[in-house]
Amino acid sequence: MTAALWPLQQAVVAKLRAHAPLTALVSGVYDEVPEQVAHPYVSLGSITENVDDAHNQRGLEASVVLHVWSKYRGYKEAAGILTELDAALDRQPLTVAGFRDVSIAHQQHTELRDPDPDIRHINVSYRVWLTKA
Repeated sequence: MTAALWPLQQAVVAKLRAHAPLTALVSGVYDEVPEQVAHPYVSLGSITENVDDAHNQRGLEASVVLHVWSKYRGYKEAAGILTELDAALDRQPLTVAGFRDVSIAHQQHTELRDPDPDIRHINVSYRVWLTKA
């Protein structure tokens, strides 16, 4: 089975960077976060994959983790960014090179307090199902 890691990452990041309401709220969507990035922003976390074959079809079930980072006092700003992540990804069409029948859904999210008391962080995961083309 061919891994979907890189094409899935490219698809998710491209979808988020093309979602104008999200880009209006954040300084960027990053795979590798620059040293002096302005808050708020979104960063790509881990992607995990499990084989999910069906009869004669090769498939994968993946989990994509994204991180929302904010310096707003409280979670209001980060929650608004999470809303736009969902608007861009949750149950929306996603084209992943080399795969078909791709579906994506919000799985869970967690509000976290960073050791830096000025930073708010939401960790969100999306479940993705893909069939090899």
